[in-house]
Amino acid sequence: MKTISLLNLKGGVAKSFTSLNMAYELWRRGNRVLLWDNDKQGNLSKAFARYEAEQTAPVARILSGDWQNSEELIQATDYEGIDIITANLSLFGAAWNLVKEGGADMTERYRRFLKAGINNQTGDSICESYDYCIIDNPPDIGINVVNALVVTDEVIVPVKIDENALEGLDIVAGQIEDAKALNPSLELKGVLITIYQNTDGEAAGLEWLRQEWDNAESKHYRQYKVLGRIRYSAKVVENSFVKKPIYEYSPCCGAAQDYKHFVTSYTGIGR
Repeated sequence: MKTISLLNLKGGVAKSFTSLNMAYELWRRGNRVLLWDNDKQGNLSKAFARYEAEQTAPVARILSGDWQNSEELIQATDYEGIDIITANLSLFGAAWNLVKEGGADMTERYRRFLKAGINNQTGDSICESYDYCIIDNPPDIGINVVNALVVTDEVIVPVKIDENALEGLDIVAGQIEDAKALNPSLELKGVLITIYQNTDGEAAGLEWLRQEWDNAESKHYRQYKVLGRIRYSAKVVENSFVKKPIYEYSPCCGAAQDYKHFVTSYTGIGR
C-alpha cells in the first residue's frame, strides 16, 4: 500500500477536495483506497456523508490508543472499494491529551494501527488490504500530523498560487525534512496547483515554482516539482452542495478533466 499525505500549512487550498477526487480517480482505475481524515474539521468525512459530530471519531480513538478491533474504525463509503477513517472535533482533544501524557510511542499510534489485522480469517494487515491510503491533513503540524508523516510514503502539497502560499512552501519542506528523522523514506513528491486561474500573476507564480531557487542562508538549491494544475471551475462550488466527486457531477468541466490527467500522470495508469 502506498500512503500519500496531502499537506499544506495554509487552509483554503483544496486539500480535502483533492483527497476526495484523487481517491475517486484511483478507484476508477481499479484500486482499493483507504481515505484517512486527519483534520478535526472533518471536511473529508462530510464529503462522503460519514461525519458524526456527537461520537468520538475513529481517528481520535486511533490517536489515543482506545481501540481493539481495527475493522470497527473503518467505514465503507457509497463506492465499493473506497473506505474511510472519519474525523470530528474529538481529534483535537485526543491530540491534546496525547501531547500532555507524552510517552515514547506518541508518534507511533498510526503506524501501530496500519499494522493491525483487518481480516479475522486471513490476518491481513490494513496495508495489505488496500492499494492506496490518502491522508487529508489539517493546516498545522500537530501530533496527529506527525503521526501521519511517520506512515507516509509521499507528500503532495496542494497550492493555491499567491505570495503567502509560495513563501509557505519552504516551511512545509522544512517540516518534512524534520519528519525524516522518524521516517527516513518520507518523500516530498511535489506540489499540485489548485484553483488555478490563468492570470499574469498566477502564471508568474507557476513559472517560479518550476525554476530552481537559491536559499541564500543555507546555500541549498531546492526544486519544487509541479505535479499538475487544477483549473478553477464554478462547477466545483456547485458540487460542494451535492457532495460528489467532481467527475461524477460535471465530467467535462476543467477541474474534473485536470484531476483525471493528474492521477494518470502520477500513477502512469490511464482511464
